[in-house]
Amino acid sequence: MYDWDEVLREAERQPGAGAHGEDRLIVNLGPQHPSTHGVLRLILELEGETVIEARCGIGYLHTGIEKNLEFRSWTQAVTFLTRADYLMPLFNETVYCRAVEALLGIEDDVPPRANVIRVLLMELNRIASHLVAIGTGGMELGALTVMTNAFRDREPILDVLEAVTGNRMNHAYVRPGGLAQDLPEGVVAAIRELIRGFPGRLRDYERLLNANPVFVGRTKEVGYLDLAGCVALGMTGPVLRAAGLPHDLRKAEPYLGYETYEFDVPTEDGCDAYSRYLVRVREMGESLRIAEQCLNRLEPGPVMVADPKIAWPARLALGARGNGGGDGLGTSEEWVRHIMAQSMESLIHHFKLVTEGFAVPAGQVYTSVESPRGELGAHVVSDGGTRPFRVHLRDPSFTHLQAVPAMAEGGMLADVIAVVASLDPVLGGADR
Repeated sequence: MYDWDEVLREAERQPGAGAHGEDRLIVNLGPQHPSTHGVLRLILELEGETVIEARCGIGYLHTGIEKNLEFRSWTQAVTFLTRADYLMPLFNETVYCRAVEALLGIEDDVPPRANVIRVLLMELNRIASHLVAIGTGGMELGALTVMTNAFRDREPILDVLEAVTGNRMNHAYVRPGGLAQDLPEGVVAAIRELIRGFPGRLRDYERLLNANPVFVGRTKEVGYLDLAGCVALGMTGPVLRAAGLPHDLRKAEPYLGYETYEFDVPTEDGCDAYSRYLVRVREMGESLRIAEQCLNRLEPGPVMVADPKIAWPARLALGARGNGGGDGLGTSEEWVRHIMAQSMESLIHHFKLVTEGFAVPAGQVYTSVESPRGELGAHVVSDGGTRPFRVHLRDPSFTHLQAVPAMAEGGMLADVIAVVASLDPVLGGADR
């Protein structure tokens, strides 16, 4: 955050600014990118159309998610974390749950089916997130057709996620020890149909943008940040890979069995906004490859650890209201009958799980996943109780915003739009 009067005073003191700064203009840029609609403030100092200094003001979307977790059980925390970067909720859930499972020492006890489904849904989520990045980026540069096409193609993915989790976003589906429930009937066929038609959609984007003179002119050699700059500023994900380094946590530090999947790590060497677009398009194709492999290796089995002291909610069933109806989100009627009429011990245990939660051994751990925007990490600390002592996310959007000055200063005012779009920041993750 910056005091506006202080910014003006600093500008007047700049060399060449004149006695009263009459040669320079300070403006708030936006709203342009969705992240500048009230949640990201871009303060630019201009000489004519040239950006002399760029500053990012964040904190407008701060929700206190990390602090709130200290007052919720380990399982309830998922409902908060899924809302951090709201375009990649399944990644937020998975990185946190992997940390909790590490503290519990149950990483190897998570059922294989649960891990395959986690990978499957994360890759679909990656595609949906990249579609928003490309769609909004194109819209900001004047290509409205890109946005309408991207959001059209994103809808079937959100339909699948809604069928599986009950929500289009903010799913709270990944839980410590596994998943909230298994895949519903018919969703595998729906995903196969989605995968079958998607490569043609990707080719449409390439035909629309790759050689589009306006798009290329607005993005090529714009927002330049070479590999040394990326490493110095902690850049990861598509931004780093667009500078030529094939660093991807799914390959470098595999998790959830990613080492058993066949896929490539796309890279470009342009170090600019155009290269970041190319990387994202190619990454969507690789995600389709991974998702298809997930479908082919889905084997029947549980989706939650067997330990009843961790597996909460205890029982969920599709069509829980009976007679084949219901929304699939309710507690199983069979389980309700059991705890209410057959087993007092089960009722007591269920009550304790829901109201108090399970205890996690004292310790701390850092886990990370390759999110659509780069390395998403979770530093989780336990004091041995039933609530997290501390949870902190290493969110790539927060890290990447510090690169805006390096990318924008010395360039043109209009190029700042392409710079921000190429970083694909989501302020829900930056502010948390």
